Amino acid sequence: MIHAGRLAATLLVVLAATPVLADNLPAAAIELGPIRRNEQGRIEVVRTPADGPAVGRDGSQVQLLDKKVPSAASNGRTIVVGPQEEIRSISEAARMARDGDTIEILPGEYRQQAVVWTQGRLTIRGVGKRPLLLADGASVEGKALWVVRNAEMLIENIEFRGARVPNGNGAGIRFERGHLKILRCAFFDNEMGILTGNFADTVLEVEDSEFGEAPRHASGALHHLLYAGGIGRLSVRGSRFQQGFRGHLIKSRARESAILYNLIVDGAGGSASYEIEFPNGGLAWVIGNVIGQSTTSDNPDLISYAAEGQRWPDNALYLAHNTLIDDRTDGRFLHVWTERMPAGTEVWAINNLLVGRGAFTPQAPGRHEGNQAIIDKTMLIDGGGQALALPSNSPLRGQARPAGFVREQSLVPTAEFRFPVGTRPLVVGKPLSAGALQ
Repeated sequence: MIHAGRLAATLLVVLAATPVLADNLPAAAIELGPIRRNEQGRIEVVRTPADGPAVGRDGSQVQLLDKKVPSAASNGRTIVVGPQEEIRSISEAARMARDGDTIEILPGEYRQQAVVWTQGRLTIRGVGKRPLLLADGASVEGKALWVVRNAEMLIENIEFRGARVPNGNGAGIRFERGHLKILRCAFFDNEMGILTGNFADTVLEVEDSEFGEAPRHASGALHHLLYAGGIGRLSVRGSRFQQGFRGHLIKSRARESAILYNLIVDGAGGSASYEIEFPNGGLAWVIGNVIGQSTTSDNPDLISYAAEGQRWPDNALYLAHNTLIDDRTDGRFLHVWTERMPAGTEVWAINNLLVGRGAFTPQAPGRHEGNQAIIDKTMLIDGGGQALALPSNSPLRGQARPAGFVREQSLVPTAEFRFPVGTRPLVVGKPLSAGALQ
């Protein structure tokens, strides 16, 4: 017999009628997540915050943000760029491209290909081995290697390296407005990996991508690996951040931020400031991540919330099933600036694994339970070249309490980070442990 509340499965639906970013790709199966029976006996999908719209307990949809998925027109052209192709320059392809087109970039090194993308709908995709874009001193508008003006756009499988501008904020991509999805890209040795504008209707999604090697030149600027300004929504999933320098690994001023299933670890020799910062609060979901600072990290706090005070009317921080690693002796896992936020702003911390001697105490109203501390990092085992995971014989294995729901969203992780980048689904129904890696 299947009992209510314990039904577990995975729904896959084929979105045959949904526009696809590339015009000639087959329809793909999309994992919606586990299902269960609610209190009324109805089947519902258990959604995580970045998946919206959410499915409520009564079967109704709860829209997190009014967003559209970037898509290319079905009749768009494909423009091929490559060292041996008729079109050898990305800049030339940018001049030719029209709304709905797909630009395919073949493997190779592309130097000084600084571009402003003005199209409204576009797919730009590296084909095969990831093409390498080297700034080599070039930039556009004193901003970035690429500027995305106002578009629904997918950028996939491209590496951006070496962006520099006079004010020290040279980005691999400067995203100004629209809906941009970054998939399987890499950003290394840029003054900013990705930097956005401040339009509240803007959405940035980053998935299965890599960020690192913040420059160490003495410009006086802070070099954040990913910096989302006052946009509507930031989603970061299955991505890796490491080797910061004085700036943050992730900084978000977004109205809503969903940071899910990432490896955000400064690493040996890294000297980032915060690993994650939400300086203006907002609604922040931090679920299933490994977040760690090194002995050389520049700031004792791993996660900071509301250091610069309120920007948005809705504010809350939800931390669930993260592995927080503090290699400093004077570190702090979380710093909530409660005095700079409205009274009653909630902070939930559930089933996090705390590694090191850092402080972790309730700092605001909300649930604070199931968090487990491990002082000695040697009690962990290899999780992709680093000691990140609980061993199979750990007494903490399978002992996490139910994380539950908040705002019609499940705090139970449905995936975990997969080395070297990406995610893998968790086995539905398997007892969970504190922390990110199950």
